[in-house]
Amino acid sequence: MYPSSEVGVPAGFPSPAQDYSATSLDLNEVLIHDRAATFILRVYGDSMINAGICDGDEIIVDRSLIAHDGSIIVASLDGEFTVKRLSIDSQGAGWLVPENHRYPPIPIFEHSDFEIFGVVTRCLHRVA
Repeated sequence: MYPSSEVGVPAGFPSPAQDYSATSLDLNEVLIHDRAATFILRVYGDSMINAGICDGDEIIVDRSLIAHDGSIIVASLDGEFTVKRLSIDSQGAGWLVPENHRYPPIPIFEHSDFEIFGVVTRCLHRVA
């Protein structure tokens, strides 16, 4: 059984013996860690499709979280916003890595105007 704060629905064949009940669900409690520091942004483009982030999806971005190597982030690089995976190599150099082999990694140079806007915590993907 699922914890009382979560509503679960199996994606497999339903068992007629299971008893389901609908309960109210506050999406702010489930999806957002720090309400004052959280934003929803719409994604344009296909550079993150292999991370499950598609053109037109909305992402939940939390500015209160600290980005680490491997985090998917929203960043400003030389005045342009982008969503990419942060990669930090063994020498401490940073890269913005797309999750689509058609796009090359973007180096973060020491003289670049670079700022991490926030860490992506969820993707709201539309279904057909």
